[in-house]
Amino acid sequence: MRRRRFLALAVGGALAAPLAARAQQAVKYRIGVLGNVPLSDPGGAHLWGVFEQGLRDLGYENGRNIELVHRSSEGQYERLPALAAELVRLKVDVIVAPAVQNVLAAQQASRTTPVVMVSVGDPVGNKLVASLAHPGGTVTGTSFLASAIIGKQLELLKQLAPTATRQTVLLNPANPGHRLALEQAKAAARALGTQLESLEARSPEDIERAFATIGRDRSGAVLVPWDGTFLVHLPKIVQLAAKARVPAMYGHRGYVDAGGLATYSPSAAAQMRSAASYVDRILRGAKPGDLPVEQPSKFEFIINLRTAKSLGLGLPPSLVGRADEVIQ
Repeated sequence: MRRRRFLALAVGGALAAPLAARAQQAVKYRIGVLGNVPLSDPGGAHLWGVFEQGLRDLGYENGRNIELVHRSSEGQYERLPALAAELVRLKVDVIVAPAVQNVLAAQQASRTTPVVMVSVGDPVGNKLVASLAHPGGTVTGTSFLASAIIGKQLELLKQLAPTATRQTVLLNPANPGHRLALEQAKAAARALGTQLESLEARSPEDIERAFATIGRDRSGAVLVPWDGTFLVHLPKIVQLAAKARVPAMYGHRGYVDAGGLATYSPSAAAQMRSAASYVDRILRGAKPGDLPVEQPSKFEFIINLRTAKSLGLGLPPSLVGRADEVIQ
């Protein structure tokens, strides 16, 4: 009896050891996220939650068969190279990056680690990929044609604030995508017949000075395009626009949820779900350079009517009717 019990324990132990080893090795893939907004930010947490849900829908669960490793610059772009290098040292299988400068940092940190970009403007113009149809290299993902979207944003801003004689674009000089966006904004303004100015801001103090300048001229309107640093200071920007009583168009719906006037942008949630699909295909063996860059099929035009009323804007029903969502 003692011998049989010993053999049973020995066999059971032999079986348990591989099971325990397999449990420890259950995490097959490590996915790096190189963001700008910290996970403590409600808007950032929501969008990365959408990305994680997209992965779950495809059979991946954080802590079971994948490990998500988040790193955030918290709007300080100079931190991105070190954060990207850290993700590479952690041997992530793929890096997900939501902006031009983030993708550049990931590219420079590794020539072999696949990079999935999310909602990046003009990846060809910014030399992130060779072409949209055949990216080549290690980068693919979702993008939008910045020249088209910034033109639409300025057009809608003109309709929201028709008495404004000047439009100002707030730009972050540390964002390489904004240099290209400025040229596109100038072309769009010429087509619209509007006067365009630009103001640079890369810090909270710069943002305050910019809105103080804008507020001194009551005949203006402002466009705040997508930017990681701006998103970190989203509540402050909305408050400054309200204090200056300036009509503002934003490149992310989070501003409108926080009380901003309007946004026209690709659906961030849809792009996050697409990013999850790219990660899945890469983990299954696809090469990033062979996966065409996806252009958004859904754009969101959202108006905050409460803010419009506080600014004294009488919006025509036809314009309100074109909105995908109206915040009362």
